Amino acid sequence: MSDQPTTAVDLANNVRNGVAKAVDVVDEYLARIDERDGEINAFNLVLADQARERAAEIDAMISVGRDPGPLAGVPVALKDNLCTRGIPTTCSSKILADWKPPYDATVVTRLRDAGAIFVGKTNLDEFAMGSSTENSAFGPTKNPHDTTRVPGGSSGGSAAAVAANFAAVSFGSDTGGSIRQPAALCGVVGVKPTYGAVSRLGLIAFGSSLDQIGPFAHTVRDAAVALETISGHDPGDSTSIQQGPLDLSDTLDLGVAGLRVGRITDLPKGASPDVEERLEAAFDALREAGAEIVDVEMPAFNYGLTAYYLIAPAEASSNLARFDGVRFGMRTAAPDTNSMYTATRTDGFGAEVKRRIMLGTYALSAGYYDAYYGRAQKVRRLIANDFAAAYAKADVLLTPASPTVAFKLGDKASDPLAMYLCDTYTIPSNLTGDPGMSVPFGTGEHGLPVGVQILAPALKDHVMFQAAATLERHMQNLQDQNVSAS
Repeated sequence: MSDQPTTAVDLANNVRNGVAKAVDVVDEYLARIDERDGEINAFNLVLADQARERAAEIDAMISVGRDPGPLAGVPVALKDNLCTRGIPTTCSSKILADWKPPYDATVVTRLRDAGAIFVGKTNLDEFAMGSSTENSAFGPTKNPHDTTRVPGGSSGGSAAAVAANFAAVSFGSDTGGSIRQPAALCGVVGVKPTYGAVSRLGLIAFGSSLDQIGPFAHTVRDAAVALETISGHDPGDSTSIQQGPLDLSDTLDLGVAGLRVGRITDLPKGASPDVEERLEAAFDALREAGAEIVDVEMPAFNYGLTAYYLIAPAEASSNLARFDGVRFGMRTAAPDTNSMYTATRTDGFGAEVKRRIMLGTYALSAGYYDAYYGRAQKVRRLIANDFAAAYAKADVLLTPASPTVAFKLGDKASDPLAMYLCDTYTIPSNLTGDPGMSVPFGTGEHGLPVGVQILAPALKDHVMFQAAATLERHMQNLQDQNVSAS
């Protein structure tokens, strides 16, 4: 059994062409999960029986000449806030520990229709609130590169599942960087598409104006195929953009000659020297490939963190009101209805979720709405204006994805502000709805992965992928040269 990752594109081609059997592919991945996930804790639930059954169906389709789709036989992991019909969907919270949705998320349906095989539901910070996957009712997930360190969050289980080669592709949700930051810390590709390009139907909401579903993958091409599969209009989601699936794969080999890459001159401070060094190397790589590096100013970028931590908790306060012991999830017995509400939510929610609900409720309360939430929305507009001005000068922007490499488990757990600062560079694009992605670009302190972030205007996801593929080729060329030299 090889630990060397096989790309999702190659796996699907091998299965579709009869070179490999889906049942054998699934067995290999399940064996790897069984061997190591006790150490990593990437999964809340492993779907071994269902995966083997689905693999047999895929093989049967191929045997009679039917094409299962572009992800035929590819093992896929799903963040445990994506609804799966009849399969527990917990959001890593006690309050939903035994809940089984009566329907599939649109993304889940589209993946199944494309031939994907679901191997499990992945761990996350409870209700996607956190940057380390330590805020889970089912214990923390650990970074496969160093199990004393966090994988990032909130989609840390999905990032770790790909990094540990438990799945060829996984999916998470990104509200303030929850795909891009863990992708950077785990050394994989992670993408937040344009808001509305992917249906949110069946994603259990944290911040409805911010959440977006996206893939983790070993390669930029795998991420492109995965995102093409799940994107496109969904009439069941009122925030879904009325357009077809994203076209990404065709742009990956175009290069970046003539592309304008923006360097934000007033970017918030706080990135560690090793991360800054890799960012400069990424600028150099794009310049050598023919891109033009241009300076842009974005003063409102610095306000993203402040605005987000008023807007996101306010939306969470509203979205999580439904978990009351009556309509969904667990119920704590109490002598009257109001006492039952209080007891259920006290027992069912963890500390970080309670913190954000209280903050959001306060920001929305009478007498404080205009002072906090209203002003935060005005700042959101300033940030959007700055992005628009920057994109008038640059086709894409390049920033760190995370200020540091993966930090030790427990290092920031007692300091919420320090944890929130992990999302400094990712949050602004959630506020604007623009796409962003993290691409592995070497290593930093302790030999741990560093990711650089590429940002693009709304619906210019393909340009972002164009730049990402160029950076990936640069790193591959360096690796090939090192192998030749040795």
